[in-house]
Amino acid sequence: MADLRKRVQNKGTDLDTETENEGANQDSDANLDLDSEDDKSLGKKLDLSSTIPSGTDKAPEMLDATLSALPPRWRNWVIRGIFTWVMIFGFALMIYAGPLALMLVVLAVQVKCFAEIINIGYAVYKIHGLPWFRSLSWYFLITSNYFFYGESLVDYFGVVDNRTEFLRALVKYHRFISFSLYIGGFVWFVLSLVKRYYMKQFSLFAWTHVALLIVVTQSYLIIRNIFQGLIWFIVPVSMIVCNDVMAYMFGFFFGRTPLIKLSPKKTWEGFIGGGFATVLFGLMISYVLCQYPFFVCPIEFNEELGRMTLDCEPSPLYRPQEYSVPASLAPVVRMITGKNTVMIIPFLFHSLSMSVFSSVIGPFGGFFASGFKRAFKIKDFGDIIPGHGGIMDRFDCQYLMATFVNVYISSFIRMDSPQKLLQQIYSLKPELQLELFTALRDSLTARGILQLTAP
Repeated sequence: MADLRKRVQNKGTDLDTETENEGANQDSDANLDLDSEDDKSLGKKLDLSSTIPSGTDKAPEMLDATLSALPPRWRNWVIRGIFTWVMIFGFALMIYAGPLALMLVVLAVQVKCFAEIINIGYAVYKIHGLPWFRSLSWYFLITSNYFFYGESLVDYFGVVDNRTEFLRALVKYHRFISFSLYIGGFVWFVLSLVKRYYMKQFSLFAWTHVALLIVVTQSYLIIRNIFQGLIWFIVPVSMIVCNDVMAYMFGFFFGRTPLIKLSPKKTWEGFIGGGFATVLFGLMISYVLCQYPFFVCPIEFNEELGRMTLDCEPSPLYRPQEYSVPASLAPVVRMITGKNTVMIIPFLFHSLSMSVFSSVIGPFGGFFASGFKRAFKIKDFGDIIPGHGGIMDRFDCQYLMATFVNVYISSFIRMDSPQKLLQQIYSLKPELQLELFTALRDSLTARGILQLTAP
């Protein structure tokens, strides 16, 4: 730049003047942050701690007055305990209300978590006044939900959707419609770019998409887990709750050894104690839930009743099976049961896997959230839950667990259901459906499974 300016001063040629102007424009673009109007008006670094509300120290006025005589540590313990039980009771009511209520709650939680994450982005980059950005963030959320939840509806209710021409078209072109909606938002974003705010707008564009990846994708996986049976939702969620509560309790009363710098209050005593408690709790709640078809039956749409049902003959996965024990344990087992075998519900083995993951890996979702909050020097994501913080503060580990459960089901449990196969068949042209029917009939007849009678 200095050479260019010197050449302009010495030679004064038109070419050099144009070069200098071009260099000046590049220099201006390279220092957008320094020249932007909002930075000049602020004049100092944004204090997020005063912008993002904190909920761990918040309590209703009446409760706060009642507990005012307690030391801060015990005051927080009581408030946290009260609202933990409130949330547990609310969770039980949602389960009682059925799968549709649970799905709606998952959607509501997703929206609130997305709002809490996005609000931090707005506070960091101070772009509240930029054109359309808030609207774009919510537009992308709606578009993402249309794609993911539409995929679930196509998979589980495609047989019903194909009854009407309008729904059949939505099923057939669902992905193309979703892509078109996203492209519309993409073009909208490009048209909304403001010259002096390019860096900030692209940063928040990336911020929005990371939030969508963390929140929307995981909530979609939770919905898919629910369709496999309520037990695949209740047990993992309860394990995370148990681990969180028991780790807090063990850490509160016995914690001495720091666990990780990201969360100074986390201790090894709480981590280990919460892990053992979670394994025991997971086995117990799994055993109880396996006794009821309401919890273990996959959610399917009953065409005769015209609604979702949870009525089936429980699969062997949820019924006691006889297993041989290792030779080293055979004498002990024989003394107790009189034989070398034991009766165990197979789901308990899967429950053990989930409890180990929720105890060992699950807390890292919380550590990740702690690092995120420390990066922006905030205490909580929000203040909607007294003693706990925001919704994201309570569901950071749940999203990680949801992904594991979905991958676990896909890898070790789930097989294609007849309903899903029917959906794929109904999407074929009539002549292909007839060809498939003929081939299947001939195969079943040749294997003696289907007996055809002469007309």
